[in-house]
Amino acid sequence: MNPGSGSKRQTYRRSPFVVSYWLGPALVFENYLTRQRGAGDLFVAEFLYFCGQGKTFEELMERFPEQRERALRGGVRQLLKRSLLESCGKGCKYSDRKWAGWQSWNPAAGFFHFSTKDPQFEEGKGDDWSRLRAIARLRPLPPTAKKYPRAAVEELPRIRTETEFTRVLEERRTWREFSKKAVEIEKLAQLLWWSFGVQGWARIPGVGLLALTTSPSGGAMHPFEAYVMVRNVEGLRSGIYHYDAEGHRLELLRKGTSKPEIEKMLAGQRWCGEAAFVVFLTAVFARTQWKYEHPRAYRVVLAEAGHLCQTFCLTATWLGLAPFCTMALADTAIERALGVDGINESVLYAAGAGRKPLGKATADRVREPSRINRKR
Repeated sequence: MNPGSGSKRQTYRRSPFVVSYWLGPALVFENYLTRQRGAGDLFVAEFLYFCGQGKTFEELMERFPEQRERALRGGVRQLLKRSLLESCGKGCKYSDRKWAGWQSWNPAAGFFHFSTKDPQFEEGKGDDWSRLRAIARLRPLPPTAKKYPRAAVEELPRIRTETEFTRVLEERRTWREFSKKAVEIEKLAQLLWWSFGVQGWARIPGVGLLALTTSPSGGAMHPFEAYVMVRNVEGLRSGIYHYDAEGHRLELLRKGTSKPEIEKMLAGQRWCGEAAFVVFLTAVFARTQWKYEHPRAYRVVLAEAGHLCQTFCLTATWLGLAPFCTMALADTAIERALGVDGINESVLYAAGAGRKPLGKATADRVREPSRINRKR
């Protein structure tokens, strides 16, 4: 494209996703959606400020008469290339309504959310701890807990682990090995119900019904949806399902899946492909954005993902399954497979499970008794 040529309706507008910051001595301008960035100066800042609304090339020439036409065209091309500027014909690309919900959360929450999607992960190497040992040689492992040596101490009663609930808490571990036997559909049903199912409703006069589940949610907005990628479950064909949390049923979205596909979606973690099923948790941001317009609410959404995953892992442990959870996600690949846009609904977490491998009762590599129960 040659700036300044073509229809007079062609305008140039600053991308709505541009932020600027100092990086050492350089002033950096970044489009956090495309992750394109480049160093600039005060002229670039003034130019982008002027392009807050769509401007024709003639208007740019009039505003910056000290710039030669050829130089200005070259500058526009560079800003377009780095997606700091966008060209608008009949309309601008990112004026779509699907971005409207993020307006009150940007740039703080949007910068973090979109700039951290689809990172490059190192391929997992199983029990090869060489990288961690290399780090430990440079700097020691941080302390596992804080202590106040000079503070007065009150001894607490000894902890007893004699109930089913405490057994489940104690046995919850991340598993990376699974049996080749299929998981019973009854166990999957219980796991989905107790982790994500709507247990009841709260009626708010003038508002409507708010869902109640086994995990807390900010304002009872419950932004999360669960999608189940089934590989090895009795009575269920392989494929991707959406879990209807109200009706407690699975809705088939796509037939078929495979170990390589699961591994690719979970950043090359080969052991994930051996699981009987994987659950992808997506956030429908509009639910939380409806009530909370401040970008801090994005923290709430992330915390809720943790609540749900812990409930999932504890329930799976109670059912005798071998659970795991991970945030090493190939975001865009997952969202395409689920059929979500990655804007209004985006994947944030994944959890899965299988049957425990034969001869293994725990996922622990080394198990030591608790220091609390060793003393006294």
